[in-house]
Amino acid sequence: MKILKRILLAFFVIILLAQIPFIYRRYQIGNLAAKIAKLEKGRVHRDDAQYKEYKGIIHAHTSLGGHSTGTFDELIAAANSNDLDFVLMTEHWSDAFDTSAMTLNGIYGKTLFVGGNEIDTADGDRFLMVPGSTDAAGLRNFPTNAVVEKLQAESRLALITYPERFKSWDSNFDGIEVFSLHTNAKQMNPLTAFGDLIWSYTAYPELTLASYFKRPDANLQKFDEIAAVRNISLFAGTDAHSNIGFHVFGDDSGYKLINIKLDPYATIFRLARTHILVDKNISLTRESLVEAFKNRRFFTGFDAIGDTRGFSFTASSGAATSQMGDVIANSTGIKFEATAPANARFVLLKDGRPIAFETGTAVSALADGAGAYRVEVYCDDLGPPFDKMPWILSNPIYVR
Repeated sequence: MKILKRILLAFFVIILLAQIPFIYRRYQIGNLAAKIAKLEKGRVHRDDAQYKEYKGIIHAHTSLGGHSTGTFDELIAAANSNDLDFVLMTEHWSDAFDTSAMTLNGIYGKTLFVGGNEIDTADGDRFLMVPGSTDAAGLRNFPTNAVVEKLQAESRLALITYPERFKSWDSNFDGIEVFSLHTNAKQMNPLTAFGDLIWSYTAYPELTLASYFKRPDANLQKFDEIAAVRNISLFAGTDAHSNIGFHVFGDDSGYKLINIKLDPYATIFRLARTHILVDKNISLTRESLVEAFKNRRFFTGFDAIGDTRGFSFTASSGAATSQMGDVIANSTGIKFEATAPANARFVLLKDGRPIAFETGTAVSALADGAGAYRVEVYCDDLGPPFDKMPWILSNPIYVR
């Protein structure tokens, strides 16, 4: 009996000691939240004279397309509470019905929803198709190049999702999901994540998840290789499903006595957002939203660590000023300028190679010949991992 008591006591002590790192992590994340709150007070939001900035997310699912337990009501409430201007839906296809037509389309509250699909091809590649189509299910029977040609002929976006599995890099797709919240979450250490779930997640859900962010080195490298020779865009996808958690006692009508969801839309929508620029003379509609994506006039903001509204990346050549996504003729004297709403470290890259660095609220540098120029912005003051994980990823300005 004494031996059993000693074993139980030793086990209890081990469990207790094992909590110390997570208690300290909870303290660190609390300090991080305080730093971000302090920085928020000093942020400077700059309005563009020509463009209006809209923020939203791309890659979201509901129970309509399977793989999710999220409802329309839950999704609308989360988008509205986060002040999102748009949500690009990407429901999984069904052989029985058109999920893109039956999902959210139009304005609900303050948010514009656009119904799209997540589709497969016969080559095993996967795309986000926006807007969606009644043909979504059947596209899995055709090779990737034929699918992309069809989508572009119909003025739809063909955006690569899960680039780590993609094969048909010679296809004429529109963009690459270089960062996926879903993919990043799968790379978490389950033991560490469980400890953080107990100690930190309830108080700081967004920052707890963001603390696991890693720069998508391989995806960015692939993007830069392709962008060096043709014009494409990069973006971060939420891949929001709202389907991780558990409940105790429930029924088929949706009632649950105790319902705990670890990835609610409201939390996921605060992590990574897409910020698009639309001409101030044009209202935000499905058509203008898709056009902005086609023109690559947007950037990715990891807003969990700070509001990125007001970021700007432009190029001037003589009296002309170009925005993200624009293509300008190669000439001498092209000057790039980027500004952020708070003090940060800027890295200007040409074809993926860093060519200029600056710490502050702005960076400027001259072009170094033809190439794809983009900016990464880092919040070094927040400490790891945000000294290596970008706060902002711009789309390129192309000098050809």
